[in-house]
Parts: sequence; C-alpha cells; structure tokens
Amino acid sequence: MSLDRRERFFIVITTFNRVDYLTDLLASVAALTPAPDGIIIVNNASTDSTDSLVATVQGQFAALPRPISVVHHRLAENVGGAGGFSAGVERALAEGAQWMWLMDDDVTCVPGAIGAFGPWMDKYDAIVGRRYDAAGKPFYWQNNFNTFLGFPLPVRGDAFEKSNEFATNVGCFEGMLLHSDAVRGVGLPDPRFFLTWDDTIYGWQISLQRPVMYVNEFVLHKARAQRSIDLRIRHLNDSSDLSRYYVMRNRGLVAQYLRAHGKFNRVGFGLGTALTAAKELLRLVGVEKTLRGSGWLLAGWRESRRILAATDFETMPPMESNV
Repeated sequence: MSLDRRERFFIVITTFNRVDYLTDLLASVAALTPAPDGIIIVNNASTDSTDSLVATVQGQFAALPRPISVVHHRLAENVGGAGGFSAGVERALAEGAQWMWLMDDDVTCVPGAIGAFGPWMDKYDAIVGRRYDAAGKPFYWQNNFNTFLGFPLPVRGDAFEKSNEFATNVGCFEGMLLHSDAVRGVGLPDPRFFLTWDDTIYGWQISLQRPVMYVNEFVLHKARAQRSIDLRIRHLNDSSDLSRYYVMRNRGLVAQYLRAHGKFNRVGFGLGTALTAAKELLRLVGVEKTLRGSGWLLAGWRESRRILAATDFETMPPMESNV
C-alpha cells in the first residue's frame, strides 16, 4: 500500500559532544506542530552526557499523547558529519521513513516548520528551507554548483524576488528535507567526506535526477553564533583547522564524483581548487584575523592529490526501491 506524500516524517540529527545545543534542539522538536513521526539521533561516539540526555528524551517523547519514537543510533567512533548523516539516513530508511529532515545539533526548529514544508512536499523530493542566524536575521544561503570549476557560486540578488521557490543543484545537511525516493536514487550520503562538500555533492547528484528546491519558508534557527564578514554576494563565517583540512582534502572526492558523471575538466577544476584555497585564506585573514591554520590547507590539498589520482574510485551505489 502506497503512503500519503506527507506520512512517515523523520528528523535525523547528527551530534558530537554538544549536549547543551542538543538539549535546546530536542526541546524545539518537542514543540513542533505538527510533530514528526520519529527521530533518529546519530551519536558520533560522544564522551559528554549525550547518552543520558537521549535516554531522558526517549522517555519524555514516549509519554506524549501521540508518542514519538526516538532512536538512539550510537556509533563506535566519530565518523564526522558525513558519516553521521550516512548512518542516520540508512537507519531512518530501516525504520520506515518516507521523509528525512537532516540537521546538525547546533540549530533549533521553527514550531510550524513541518507544516510549512507541506505544500512543497506534494511536489518535490528534495527541499531546503531557509534559516535564521543566531541573531534572528535571515542567514544567507543561495548558490549553484558550477561543474566546470567544481565549486559553488553564489546567486546574486534575492532568490525569492519573483517566486517562493528557487531551483538549485546543491544540498545542505543543515536542514535539507529528503524523500526516500531521492535517497534511493543516488544512494546514501558518502561517509568518506567526513566533513564539508558532502552535502554539496549529494544535492548535486540528486539534481541530476530530480529538482532540488530552495523554498521561502524559515524552518530553522542557527543556535551557534559565528564570526563572519559580509562580501555582498555571500557571507564568510569562521571555521576550524579540521574543516580547513577537509575542505581542501575533499577536493579529491569532488573530482572523482565529477569524473563519474563525465563532468570533470582538469583546467576548470584546478581553477576551482585555487578559488577554494583563496576563499579559505580570506576567511582566515578577514574573519579570524590570522594566517595560523594555513598549513592545514596545504596538508589537505596534498591528500586531495592522492585521492584524485586513484583509479579504483567508486561512487555510492543507488539503492533498490522498496515499493
């Protein structure tokens, strides 16, 4: 028997050692109207009190007038955001999810978010809603993935000036909503990314099969304040040495995915890699007021060369439909 387009709505949260943020997020999930059908919490081997929090929340959600299943999917090691979402999506599918709303632990939900998604859920299989930043202002996120450069380019102006939906070709695991059909079409998110580029490439792959729609509905608040600079056509936020390493290292994986789809251009990709490095250096100087951390960029670039040279690379395989 086929499901209604709005049934079996699951939230998939990936968390690592941020119990305070997770507490606020789960409180906002409890306030959602309508409520989700299930919650998957992927615990990336946290060493704080995350286990205790999840156990408490499981009891609270089970006691609601309309009980909500909370699955604690604890991993033996930290596999990063990419690995966490890969495991979380797989578990959600195993639990029977039709829809999967993916989010990090440092956001909170707008109370009417699920209902706000509704009209687009009837039309699309991959949807990204808008976010407020930690100060309550609209967070800038509008770009398209340029395959010649292997690099996302910002879309100038207001994407919603003429319409409440904007077709993009990238994803964002901080609030992307996916139908199981979209997931099965391209397979699970690739855990090899660990951090960064994973959602960009995942959204791009989906866009090759079906629309990916950015919609004019605010569904999340970013809970973690970040230093940033406004470049008019985009914003640059602060980062970390780990992210700097992976943003360069994963250029190798981006190249391999472009190759697999017949879109790799060595010259263009080299330019895109130079733009990536320049953006990260600007982030260091303009936002973090230092050049410390640039060594991580170089280390990541060296590793990307090894990945790019591999001749046995395989993308994540599509999944069989259960229909």
